[in-house]
Amino acid sequence: MKEIKDPGIGYNSKIGAQRLINNDGTSNIIHHNSSSSFSELYTYLITISWGMFFMFVFVGYVLINALFALGYLAIGIEQITTPSNNIFEDFMNACYFSAQSLTTVGYGAMSPKGTSSSLLAAFEALAGLLSFSFITGLLYGRFSKPTPSVEFSNKIILREFNGGTALMFRLMNVRKSMMIEPSIQVTMSIPEMNNNGEVKRSFYILELERSNIMYLPTMWTIVHQINDESPLSKYSKEELKNLNAELFVLVNYYEQSFTQKLYQLYNYSLNDLEFNKKFVSTINYNTDGFVVLDHLLLNKLENA
Repeated sequence: MKEIKDPGIGYNSKIGAQRLINNDGTSNIIHHNSSSSFSELYTYLITISWGMFFMFVFVGYVLINALFALGYLAIGIEQITTPSNNIFEDFMNACYFSAQSLTTVGYGAMSPKGTSSSLLAAFEALAGLLSFSFITGLLYGRFSKPTPSVEFSNKIILREFNGGTALMFRLMNVRKSMMIEPSIQVTMSIPEMNNNGEVKRSFYILELERSNIMYLPTMWTIVHQINDESPLSKYSKEELKNLNAELFVLVNYYEQSFTQKLYQLYNYSLNDLEFNKKFVSTINYNTDGFVVLDHLLLNKLENA
């Protein structure tokens, strides 16, 4: 058992500390007093969910049109259409004209009739071209952004294995493309109280049954044998359950779909250990002899 230096997480900890890495591999660290930049906005917008992305696009579109509509009202609604003597109807007409100017559609029912409204409409057309170019770039970035095809089991188990006990979890290739030369490294963080009453983390690289394979079209079960060299050998099952230790998993492989190497992080807590269970096989054969991989069985357990 060899303790390693801090891999970038930090030695300090505390009772009840939250996870540093979420299960999806994203950071769980809160940043204070950090400088912001436009590139961070771009990164945020290409990483959020599709639902959130289109909600931002819709809300931004409505707000821009409403803002320019107020500008047309301030200039005078008579410069784009006949006033209706109803402020709400005039505002809606200004919104319709704003939408036509922003998208450069121009149906012809309304048009600017003064210098002020013409300048505002020209500026809005420019704003529309820039905003739609930005959204187009975001759409391309979201579609072209390399995304890993790895899905991890949400369970980690401890069971008898090869005359002893072993810690196991598994991962699946969720795409039909082949994962080339996948490799995995598992770092364990164990918080322990020192003589001064401070909680400090100790870090260990877990020895795995296999840390790399040639290719992965289906499923891979990761096994850490708990022997005399394991940092977990001195703990009982009950102690392991309450150890509050974490596993930081890093997988990297060559992705055929994007023709580049991808990385995926994941986090397990030993508080979620399942004892004397085993994973249900996810692979069987159909009547034509083809291998069938059932994705719904990734987290399925049965008694060992």
